[in-house]
Amino acid sequence: MNDLFAMLGIESWKAALNAVLLPPFPFLLMILAGARLMFHRRLLAWSLVLGGVLAIWFMGTPVVAVSLENALLAPPPPLSGAQIADLRRAPKTAIVVLGAGRIALSPEYGVSNLKPMSIERLRYGEWLARQTQLPLVYSGGVGWGASPGPSEAEIATRIAAQEFDHPLRWSEGESRDTSENAIRSIALLRAQGIGQIVIVTHGFHMRRALGDFERASRLSGTPMKFVEAPMGLIAKGRFEASDWLPSGDAYALTRNVIHEWVGRLAGA
Repeated sequence: MNDLFAMLGIESWKAALNAVLLPPFPFLLMILAGARLMFHRRLLAWSLVLGGVLAIWFMGTPVVAVSLENALLAPPPPLSGAQIADLRRAPKTAIVVLGAGRIALSPEYGVSNLKPMSIERLRYGEWLARQTQLPLVYSGGVGWGASPGPSEAEIATRIAAQEFDHPLRWSEGESRDTSENAIRSIALLRAQGIGQIVIVTHGFHMRRALGDFERASRLSGTPMKFVEAPMGLIAKGRFEASDWLPSGDAYALTRNVIHEWVGRLAGA
């Protein structure tokens, strides 16, 4: 599907499709359809209205959000202490942090900034780089449909040097989505003699990201090894009664999970 969009030159439609396909839009349509049918097919109408209302409620609960993430995406576990120790001795290895969006202008800073998820990934990448002494790369340009301005990689380069006091070794600022992150990062690092990449991204994004990197590696004709370094994971434990109540964080997780699941099905 991603290749089809590229062939047709309609990659910029991705943002609009996300808004239409992801909650709560489909459930709001159910409610509106039910209201329209209320005086003609009452049973169907009430089914649509109640179904839409319940879906909006439950999709925003931690119980459903976490269960969907585990069922649809099966995020990998975090790197263990032993794995991190092994990375300290790994030759020809680099850490690649995948971008998650940028803010063209943050008024409080007076300059462009990374979105919260991007900052979280960069922070973990910086921590991992300090633990392993491996070179750090940030991959991210200007996403489809985004306003013009500095790339994520340019912003990350500034933040890494000024705020984390640990400059990036390399940066890649041309990619517009995960597929391009993989293609351009592999091309950059292959030229530097790197044979193994540690991928840093959120747990819910890792499966799709890994698939894109493996695909890009096959197409490049130079096989590379990959290590999953997921972050933003949710600690496992028993659900509480309050976890059946909607929350903003749960809604965000549900949207991200469905976005990634649809992206994997579409080959994006």
